[in-house]
Amino acid sequence: MTAACPICGKPAIPEARPFCSKRCADIDLNRWLSDRYVVPGSEEDEENPPSTDFGRD
Repeated sequence: MTAACPICGKPAIPEARPFCSKRCADIDLNRWLSDRYVVPGSEEDEENPPSTDFGRD
């Protein structure tokens, strides 16, 4: 049994797994890039963002 595409519900294909097509994969990527999907973090993450200095002086 094949898993369903998380975007449209059609059966997933191996080339685009877990999606049914490149189109649905692109829709998912766009949702992440446009902040429609967000991974929750703690309040501490927002108050103290990670340093981007990487040890440079």
